[in-house]
Amino acid sequence: MKTFLAFGVAVGAAAALHADVTGKVSLKGTPPPEKEIAPLKADANCGKLVSGAPMTRHYVVGADAGLGNVFVYVKNPPADAKGKAPAVPAVMDQKGCLYEPYVIGAAVGNPVEIRSSDPVLHNVNFQKSIAATPNPTFNQAMGPGAKPIVKTFANQEVFVKLMCNVHPWMFGYIGVVDSPFYAVTDKDGKFSIAGLPDGKYTLVFKHLKAGEVTADVEVKGGSATAAATLEAK
Repeated sequence: MKTFLAFGVAVGAAAALHADVTGKVSLKGTPPPEKEIAPLKADANCGKLVSGAPMTRHYVVGADAGLGNVFVYVKNPPADAKGKAPAVPAVMDQKGCLYEPYVIGAAVGNPVEIRSSDPVLHNVNFQKSIAATPNPTFNQAMGPGAKPIVKTFANQEVFVKLMCNVHPWMFGYIGVVDSPFYAVTDKDGKFSIAGLPDGKYTLVFKHLKAGEVTADVEVKGGSATAAATLEAK
């Protein structure tokens, strides 16, 4: 496990029952260079949908070493939050023969809407569950103009891995947790988890390549802030 480097809580002047936990995840070290996805560009159909050289997204590093695509969630959410899912579906698209976004979050029971904006055949394949109580796997084709595939996951799993057998370079990841308190860092490593009640919590920061760190936080009202660092591997 990597070392968590920095963490703090700032309490606003007016007390509140809920707070937004915001912060940033940074990358320490130099990650391996991303590689061109040559099969995508060479594909007779997919190659027409992209410009330039499509690249892997193992490490998305932005301003001031901010690390994107880190899944951040509350490990010990309030008891009354477990099983509560956002009403708005989580959405993952297939665009330019890539899953977009590369990483999303969802709550247990939250509808996950898998779309395809591409005029080509894909198949959405969740072939292996790593959850302690496995989620049902599925494999469904999506032709041009197909209606979205809507799935829910009954058990926490970080990460659910989606792939496409038609285009074997296509992967997408879903962090599924048992409360609505989660976020994915943007391209500059920033995140926000809204509406967390006052209390003591453990935050988990997990990245597909750089591993994970944890940190304790006490929310006392106002706004809570956190910062974490992961190391390139």
